[in-house]
Amino acid sequence: MEQQEKKGFFRGLIHKIAGGEPSDPAPSERADDGAVPEHAEAEQTAKPGFFERLKSGLKKTADGLVGRIDALVLGKKTIDADTFEELEEILITSDIGVKTTVELIRTLEQRLGRNELKDGEALRAALKEEILARLTAHHCPLDIGSHKPFVLLVIGVNGVGKTTTIGKLASRYSASGKKVLFAAADTFRAAAAEQLTAWGDRSGVDVVRHKEGADPSAVVFDACKAAVARNVDILIVDTAGRLHTKVNLMEEMKKIRRVIDREIPGAPHETLLVLDAATGQNAVSQARLFKEAAGVTGLALTKLDGTAKGGIVVAVSHEFSLPVRYIGVGESIDDLRDFDPQEFTDALFQA
Repeated sequence: MEQQEKKGFFRGLIHKIAGGEPSDPAPSERADDGAVPEHAEAEQTAKPGFFERLKSGLKKTADGLVGRIDALVLGKKTIDADTFEELEEILITSDIGVKTTVELIRTLEQRLGRNELKDGEALRAALKEEILARLTAHHCPLDIGSHKPFVLLVIGVNGVGKTTTIGKLASRYSASGKKVLFAAADTFRAAAAEQLTAWGDRSGVDVVRHKEGADPSAVVFDACKAAVARNVDILIVDTAGRLHTKVNLMEEMKKIRRVIDREIPGAPHETLLVLDAATGQNAVSQARLFKEAAGVTGLALTKLDGTAKGGIVVAVSHEFSLPVRYIGVGESIDDLRDFDPQEFTDALFQA
């Protein structure tokens, strides 16, 4: 029964957190005939607030990370070298990453030396503070009103939820009164443009597209021209799910950036890398190579609700000094949210 309710929750209509009107299911979530499931209306009223959904989504990570930390430190009257050694192992195996873990442990040891950590509870609280500090250090919400048109270039390998993230962002921007345009520059994946068009139809967003296999730079060129001519607020460019090991595809990305900058000087204003949190340390590898090759300026992490590897949010943000712009903890539109370091840390440590 619980599984059925969960399924219904994801397939149902979403009642806006701020009390707005319920929205339609995503294109991939519609019934085969396009109709809204009959049980959706009843379910939307029972949907918990975002913080509770975030806590629920991070439960696997909390159990694997904070649960093990609690088992280690709670009840301890003194903190010693063995405690730090075990804590280091927990953090590394929870995808916090070696670099960030080493820094966290060093900082905590310094606090112990200053007699700030009297017992296990104090160590737990200090760790939470240090994780929050590292997430806050690079935090910066995306200011889409800083340019017009604001060009958002979205990159990431296939399967991370890139196009779905684009669709959810467009729905949000359109609902706030912004005029949005899509550039379907993923001309390699079959039906990529159709998927983007489905999101566009739903949100009232036009799509600039060419035939499958066309030159992505040509699509981007036409889209930039159209964005300026139509007085668009936001141009969102979808790109091929290029593997970071493919040199030719990375070169193509550089060409796309040159075309955008030539047509809209200073653009793209944001290069958003979408990562699947469930891939753990593979997401760190992707972030490293994409930042070097594609000039990443922000991150979106998806699928946090289905993984115990949520610690990767801390790792990629801190290690590469990149702001996490958005996180996804579910399938519905409102489950892609602006990243809030305090909210995330509270949910991770279950407040």
